[in-house]
This record gives sequence, structure tokens and C-alpha cells, in this order.
Amino acid sequence: MNETPEDEKPETPLRNWKLTLSYDGTGFRGWQVQPGERTVQGELQTALGRITGEAPLPQGSGRTDAGVHALAQVASFELQAPIPAEKLRFALNRILPPSIRILEAKTVRSAFHARHSAVAKTYEYRVFSARSIHGEICSPFLARYVYAYPWPLNLDAMRQAAAHFAGEHNFLSFAATDPDLNTRNAAPEAEPQDTPETPSVPPATAVRKIFSSNWEPSEIEAGMLFVYRVRGSGFLHHMVRNLVGTMLDVGRGRLNADSIPAMIAARVRAAAGPTAPARGLFLHYVEYGGADIAEP
Repeated sequence: MNETPEDEKPETPLRNWKLTLSYDGTGFRGWQVQPGERTVQGELQTALGRITGEAPLPQGSGRTDAGVHALAQVASFELQAPIPAEKLRFALNRILPPSIRILEAKTVRSAFHARHSAVAKTYEYRVFSARSIHGEICSPFLARYVYAYPWPLNLDAMRQAAAHFAGEHNFLSFAATDPDLNTRNAAPEAEPQDTPETPSVPPATAVRKIFSSNWEPSEIEAGMLFVYRVRGSGFLHHMVRNLVGTMLDVGRGRLNADSIPAMIAARVRAAAGPTAPARGLFLHYVEYGGADIAEP
């Protein structure tokens, strides 16, 4: 029986992969690949190349900024290599830096896309608050994962402000720029200023639906931790950090919670509060429809 010549053997079909990963964003210039910069997407692409000989560019559910963390980011890409899912997860965790961990690897339907298939995302922002101006000191082991806010905060006022964001609104007043611009991480991140930034390029549409928006306090050894958790259909660039910066001004007493609807209606970035720093922000969870992620 004649064997099929090597150059006529059928190619191994591409398989679509879904990775769930967690990372400490402190040492990265964000998710998206940038020339000469260390990024999460770049590290993952390099690791895939070393393991499989292929170097697909993993598409994330969102492009987290420099310094932003992820508890469960999702990435998708195609591979030809017939590698078992658990072996790929193990190999990636051996090669990737300790600040990036692959929680799950699985093959999914070809139509699945980490960003386009997402139906909801949840973000979390963590604030360490002193009980007084001369209050507790934020531990250096906590400082890279929270915004150590130097003024006492009124939790009730922040919850009232957060409630105004629930529902479908045009969030242009809380958007920095178009999230798909390649230059979004070009400039180094600055600490929040009292004067709000002016958006360089407003998004084509800034309408988003927020399903839930609330603050939760917790006692920790060093003092008080306030956690803002927001779940929505999608988020604009810097949107969560701008919401938080505005609500912190409410909690501090510089703004009134009842002024939030007017800020939303203004659709001008200068109408809202400052941008909270990246280090307190976590991509918490991404949701998909069951059919999108079913095994092929």
C-alpha cells in the first residue's frame, strides 16, 4: 500500500483556545503588545511560541492598562499543535513569569472570541482608607494593590453615588479615550489630579448598561478596605477609574451624590471627578453565553 507523500498529508486543523488567567499588572505596560515594552499579551505570545512553535496573538476580553490587575482575564487564540489542554496550562505556567498564572485552558467553538463573545464584565476597585488624617499606615505589602486614600470616607454617600450609575447611560463624562486606539498606553500613567483630564478622542458610542454598582467595606489588620464592584455590559477606557475618582470626591465631601445625574447628562469629561490610579483596579470576572464556550 502506497504511503501518502509527506507534502500531501492533510494539515492538522486549527483549534480555538480559551485561556483564563490571573496577573499582577504592576510590572507591565498593560495587556496590549507594544514595541519595546513588557506586556501581558506579549509574554503570553512568547510563551506559546516556545511551547508550540506557533505564535498567535492572544485576544483578551479587554485591554487592561498599565498597572491594572486581573483575577480572571480571558484570552482566545487558534493553535494547530495537538497539545492536550492540561499540558498546555502546565507548560505555560512553567514558562510565564510568576506574576502571570494560567487558571484554565480549554478548546472552544471556532466562533468564540474573548472580547466579542463577552456578555458582561465585573471590575473591582480597592481603596484603603485611613479613619483620620493621622490614621493607619498602608502596609507596603498591600500598597501595590490598593489606592491608599489619605482622607476619611463617608460610605453611605459613596453608596448613594454608586446607585446613580446603575442602568443604561451615556458615560462620555467618564471616558478617557477610545478603547481601541493603539496609542492608549503610550504615555506613562500619572497619579490622579484635582483637575479632571480632557478626553483626547471620545468614543464613537459611550452608551453602556451597568447591572450593579456598589461599595462594600471590610475590616483588615491595617485599617479599613472599601471595595467598589461594578458589573456591566462593557466599559470605556478609564471608565471604572473615573467613576471611582468621582465617588471618592463624594465620600470625602467635595461633591454631593445627587450631582451624579447632572455629570452623566453633561457628556463632558470635565464635568466628572478625577481618575483613580491603576493599582487599585482588578478585572474580576468575564461572562459568556453557554453556547459560545461549549466544547467543539
